[in-house]
Amino acid sequence: MTKTDLIDALADKTGLTKKDVGGVLEGFVDIVSASLAKGKSVEIRGFGSFLRRERAARTARNPKTGATVKVKKRMVPAFRPSKHLRDTVDKK
Repeated sequence: MTKTDLIDALADKTGLTKKDVGGVLEGFVDIVSASLAKGKSVEIRGFGSFLRRERAARTARNPKTGATVKVKKRMVPAFRPSKHLRDTVDKK
């Protein structure tokens, strides 16, 4: 599902205009991004948590040249689904 598909589905479900839903979705993404940048996690009960994880420094290899490259430690976004979401996805 793409962002446009999500906007269409939300507009159909809520009765709001696609423009309004698009604005809300953009606002949500901006708020989650800003919170993660500040080191705060975002928890949505019944859905999951967006959080930051530290990826350790490591030595990698350039696949084209074979040369080794040092990669610095960095923070990456992560998502941890709730039990409800995991159970919903696991239903057959």
